[in-house]
Amino acid sequence: MTLHKSLPAALRPKAIGLYWQAFGGKLGRVMGPDAKALRFLDRVLRADHCLYALDAQGDLLGIAGFKSPEGSFAGGEVADILAVYGLLGAAWRLPLLWRLQSDTDNLRFLIDGICVAQAQRGKGVGTALITALETEARLRGYHAIRLDVIDDNFRAKQLYHRCGYVAEKTENIGVLRYAFGFQSSTTMVKGL
Repeated sequence: MTLHKSLPAALRPKAIGLYWQAFGGKLGRVMGPDAKALRFLDRVLRADHCLYALDAQGDLLGIAGFKSPEGSFAGGEVADILAVYGLLGAAWRLPLLWRLQSDTDNLRFLIDGICVAQAQRGKGVGTALITALETEARLRGYHAIRLDVIDDNFRAKQLYHRCGYVAEKTENIGVLRYAFGFQSSTTMVKGL
């Protein structure tokens, strides 16, 4: 396995599919149908805001997105939502998606999603991506790294604990659980 920065255009479709496979269960009610969600992700995915892992044949094993003052891996702007979903579709999606994108943290490096191909889970890809994100954070001058994990993603929580992340707070999302399909998310941090 090799790790790289800045996703090349040739891997973009696979990365989008992998991202949607990992997060579609959480975002599908708001970003669906699938065809529109994939079109939106193709429009907004920032290749310069991720690290990725390849096997010896060049197949994509996993991606790890991050946020910076310049943007996020899978963010986008109002114009992107309008372009894909139209005015009516954007009207109800914007407040919900804003809820997920509005978080900033100037003191800690923010992880914006880790996705590992289903067949590669449990083989060290996630750990390698997390370690690479920690290195990236140090290179950018951060002394801590942060991520948010949803309540029912037990496998990811276990991985983060093994990597030294500590739960800082758990936030219940209230009635938004009906839109996103989860009830709470836990903020986890690690000093670098």
